[in-house]
Amino acid sequence: MSAPEAGERQARAEWQVDGGDAVLQLAGDWRGMPAELPTPPGDARRLRVQAQDIAWDARLASALWQLLQPLAAESRELKLDGLPPGLARILTLALPAPRAAAAPPPAPRSRRPHWVTELGHQSHDAWERALASLRFVGELVLAFGRLLRGRSDMRGADFAWQLDQCGPRSVPIVSLVCALVGLIVAYMGAVQLARFGAQVFIADLVTIGVVREIAPLITAVILSGRVGAAFAAQIGSMVAAEEVDALRTLGIAPVDHLALPRVLALAVVTPLLAAYGAIVAMLMGGLVAVAIFGVEPLAYLNNSERALAVEHVAIGLVKAACYGVLVGIAGCRQGLAAGRSAQAVGAATTKSVVQSIVWIVIAASGLTVLFQRLGW
Repeated sequence: MSAPEAGERQARAEWQVDGGDAVLQLAGDWRGMPAELPTPPGDARRLRVQAQDIAWDARLASALWQLLQPLAAESRELKLDGLPPGLARILTLALPAPRAAAAPPPAPRSRRPHWVTELGHQSHDAWERALASLRFVGELVLAFGRLLRGRSDMRGADFAWQLDQCGPRSVPIVSLVCALVGLIVAYMGAVQLARFGAQVFIADLVTIGVVREIAPLITAVILSGRVGAAFAAQIGSMVAAEEVDALRTLGIAPVDHLALPRVLALAVVTPLLAAYGAIVAMLMGGLVAVAIFGVEPLAYLNNSERALAVEHVAIGLVKAACYGVLVGIAGCRQGLAAGRSAQAVGAATTKSVVQSIVWIVIAASGLTVLFQRLGW
């Protein structure tokens, strides 16, 4: 190699300042590291390395890493795009990654909306839920109309299955609760009647109160917790597992197939359970009157028979049927509106119980006032 060519291939390294950047210029043959790398300027925050037709090996890569590693640790900005691709890739992998920028200061907390605004949002949400419930009731009425015309997707086997689940399996808990309620009503009423020596009228109090109001109400509340919650959980699980979407894909209306048999089953079973619960409560009330307050058994039976008018029985059965339909609507509506997660299914189950109980109390108040105004 001639002397000029050897000078041109001699390894050279020089730092140059370009505005706010410090640029390391490399040139020549760096195989075997014949030269040392100069120290970079201490005040430059952005460093760039450029090479012009250099020959290099692993020693140059090691020397550049030793030079640039402390600078990268100080979060200085390094640009290696001027190096040969292989050398730039090695240094990029070896040097520490740049630190993430400091997180911006937290945004100031927004002021709490005015109570009028919150009330407006809550009223809007309540209105939307009410409209959704009305739409579901409308769909259920249309499904019942299709059933009467013989065009429904409801199966008789599903209706029979729901009758078994809602009716016979609820008898033990209805028996227990109605018996205790009959005991409470008889005892509390007898304490007051005993002041006037009118213990014989315990039968009238227990019979009319239980048959018209208490037995239908207690039975519906029991079914809301036992059956309505089960409806919401079952249908909500089907929604989460996309089984309801599969029914729609097959052309089967979910309201016809899932909601209608459940609501009809409760409409049939609830009056029967309420009548049974009323009998249990009357028997327990008679036990209290005879055993504690000395009422003659025959007198209790005669007074119960005289007080048990047809209109009282009819009103009690109508109320029970109405409550049963409300429980079924609440359970099925919340189940079909549930989200696609286990938490959403649990929330739908809770909402169904709360909603059905609120509806039952509202219906009981309205029907009681209505029948009293009508003189029934």
